Amino acid sequence: MNVMIPVRPDGSVEPRFGKAPMVAVAQVDDNGHVTQWQTFEVEWDRLHDEGTEGSHHARIVRFLREHEVVACVATHAGMGMQRTLAAMKVPLLPATLPDARESVEQAMVAACAAVKDEAE
Repeated sequence: MNVMIPVRPDGSVEPRFGKAPMVAVAQVDDNGHVTQWQTFEVEWDRLHDEGTEGSHHARIVRFLREHEVVACVATHAGMGMQRTLAAMKVPLLPATLPDARESVEQAMVAACAAVKDEAE
């Protein structure tokens, strides 16, 4: 499964979701561990104010769909983006560590454990 996180060039978590200049898409295995990592320069910081909020959210939605993203990890997303992700049924998980890869793994391992606990 693919998980997206806003990132900085040094590999740390970018605190801006909808205004992130760069994001990573991590391929994660069934246990929540990152198996592949790819970064993309999306320039959402520059593109954010070029058009309406709806058109910007549509841009992000297209990216998520093109990359088959099933969850996002972030420190913050605005209410409009939260509603958009909820409508897509794409969970927004908390980024709690400074390192983006480690934060994805921690969020996904916790989410996988929660799903397994619910199933039991």
